[in-house]
Amino acid sequence: MELQGKVALVTGAGSGIGRAAALRLASEGAMVGVLSHTEEEIRKAAEEIGLAGGKAIPLVADVADDGQMKKAVGDLVEAYGRLDIVLANAGINGVWAPIDELQPEEWDRTINTNLRGTYLTLHHAVPHLKQAGGSIIITASINGSRTFTSAGATAYSATKAAQVAMAQMLAVELAKHKIRVNVVCPGKIDTEIQENTQQRNTEEAKVPAEYPQGPIPLTGTEAGASEDVAELVLFLASDRSRHITGTPVWIDGGQSLLV
Repeated sequence: MELQGKVALVTGAGSGIGRAAALRLASEGAMVGVLSHTEEEIRKAAEEIGLAGGKAIPLVADVADDGQMKKAVGDLVEAYGRLDIVLANAGINGVWAPIDELQPEEWDRTINTNLRGTYLTLHHAVPHLKQAGGSIIITASINGSRTFTSAGATAYSATKAAQVAMAQMLAVELAKHKIRVNVVCPGKIDTEIQENTQQRNTEEAKVPAEYPQGPIPLTGTEAGASEDVAELVLFLASDRSRHITGTPVWIDGGQSLLV
């Protein structure tokens, strides 16, 4: 129970990596604010944590909405009295299309969810983290950091590259407050996000590359699991990583080293 007494905020906690991470943090004693824009799935996540003996509060908010995020963070701190850990995980793949076909509203939706959502999460969380220090973990991707051959994924990759830069800027800015800021960069993980990706005429933007159809060096055709990423999140949230900040960690079985 190495997180006993700690309070964590996990965005995008209704499914996939966010849900697995929330469950894992709670299993180590953290009290968790599980946040999503979908009320039903977030209540189920909180109930699952409760049934396992943990503590969680469901927070319904759109990460791109300033007022909703301010209220959600405030509700979490009011419920548990503090904030120590933030996993800024909420994100979408959005529309993947050639740049001249990608529409401004499609670009804006991806930017608003992935990048504005990360900013607002940290904007409202950091004042509370400054009280006693803590750990921020941002979920980015191998796209935009090591891999640039996902056809049409310009908006998505731009947000993921920006998240890495944001983390490294903030690692320096917030170090004096004893706040660490790191990034997890997953490759192919068995979640629902790919099913929600809208691809349009991506052949036009495609160049010859094995990714994402090629093998993963460590596991072959088997994708990583959300629980694998959750273990990394736990490490970065805990005192075991107390001297690590400003660091992107690729968790992809070596996948991004092939292209």
